[in-house]
Amino acid sequence: MLEAAQLIPAFDAPGYGGVTGWAAFAWYGARWFDGFDDRGHRLPVTLAVINHRIRPQPGITVTAERFLPREFSVLDGVPLTDPVTSIGYEVRHSDDLRTAVKWLAMAAYSDLVSIAEMKAYAAGLNGWTGIPQLRKAMSLASENSWSPTEVDAQLIWMLDLGLPSVLCNQPIFDLDGRHIGTPDLLDPTAGLIGEYDGALHFEGKQRRKDLDREADFRRVGLEYVTMVAADRRNPAAFMRRTLDARARAMARTGPRRWTIDPPAWWTPVTTVAQRRALSADQRARLLQGRAA
Repeated sequence: MLEAAQLIPAFDAPGYGGVTGWAAFAWYGARWFDGFDDRGHRLPVTLAVINHRIRPQPGITVTAERFLPREFSVLDGVPLTDPVTSIGYEVRHSDDLRTAVKWLAMAAYSDLVSIAEMKAYAAGLNGWTGIPQLRKAMSLASENSWSPTEVDAQLIWMLDLGLPSVLCNQPIFDLDGRHIGTPDLLDPTAGLIGEYDGALHFEGKQRRKDLDREADFRRVGLEYVTMVAADRRNPAAFMRRTLDARARAMARTGPRRWTIDPPAWWTPVTTVAQRRALSADQRARLLQGRAA
């Protein structure tokens, strides 16, 4: 990324520009922006330039879209577009909607952008490349997804199965206000929980913890379905398991013994705004359970 940035003219010159897209987020220190796509292919660094010609070369793309001077800044000597502009570019130019949603959700994970800020950004770009995709991505992305694999599972539920509402990492409580757990996915209409179990989840202590957690959810009447790595390549079996579990959940009768309404003592952290309002001590304490 630094090599690409060296091609940008001096920041205070008439033809200045900056690094944009995923690479800007990487320089901002955001997690999940490592420069590789889902297939392990290295992504090009995109340079946004104004009134200047830079010859394209391997690993570098150049855009001359109508960026405004106020959208650029310098961080540790590297000129960048601001977070909203950077992720807006990546989402708009993504090859498909699912990738676009993942970029946006992982940008929100970093708390560098919110969905509200993205909506304000999109409102001024009618007619620009990729704006319909950005708007669709905003309607699907959660501000509380903790990893790209969770987004994959969420989109299978929403796009492939058409589930009406999916909450990501929503804390669940019993009726006495005790925190039962915070699952990857929750279909609150049916009372269905979805979890993604990577390789770590099959090791001894973690596996025991996962089984106890599943039992806690089932004890209050929630149904449970798990997605594993192989389901990402071929989700058909996961989709069948989800539909079967949802049918069981919908068939349950009697009053619910769980709620997503938090007790008075609970500090919510499901939105970017809520997390931004935390002190440094609160962030360290309350966000430690997010994906490591």
